[in-house]
Amino acid sequence: MLVEVNCETDFVAMNEGFKQLCRDLAMHIAAAAPEYVSKEDVPASALDREREIQKQRVIEEGKPAHIADKIVEGRLGKFYEEQCLLEQKYVKDDTKTVREILTESVSRIGENIRVRRFVRFVVGEGLEKKSSDFASEVAAQLGR
Repeated sequence: MLVEVNCETDFVAMNEGFKQLCRDLAMHIAAAAPEYVSKEDVPASALDREREIQKQRVIEEGKPAHIADKIVEGRLGKFYEEQCLLEQKYVKDDTKTVREILTESVSRIGENIRVRRFVRFVVGEGLEKKSSDFASEVAAQLGR
C-alpha cells in the first residue's frame, strides 16, 4: 500500500498526528479498496459505463421512464460512496466519511492536507494459476 498525502510544511509532515492520519488512511484503503481518490478522479468512461449499467437495471426493474434518470443519479451517488476514497464511510468510525476525517485533521493540525493518490497492491493479483493435467504430463514424459 502506498498513499501520498500532501501537506504544506515539513514541520507538519513530522507531526505525530499527521503520521497517524497517514497510517489510518493506508489501513482504510487496504480494507475498503477504493478505486479513486474523489468524484473528480472518476474517468468519464467509467462513469458512462456505470450509468449505462444502472439504467439497464432500472429498466429491468420495470420503473417508469420519467423517474429512471433520477433513480440512476441516486445509484451513481452510491457508486461514488463505494469507489471514491473521500466519499467512503471511514473504517474506524462509520458515522463519518474519509472527507470529514480529513477536514477534522486539517482543523486540528492547522494546515491544509490533501490525499493526492494511492496504489493498492494485492498479493497474487495478476498471477494466473497454473493448471495442468498431471496424468498427461506423466504420459508425455514416458513417451506415450
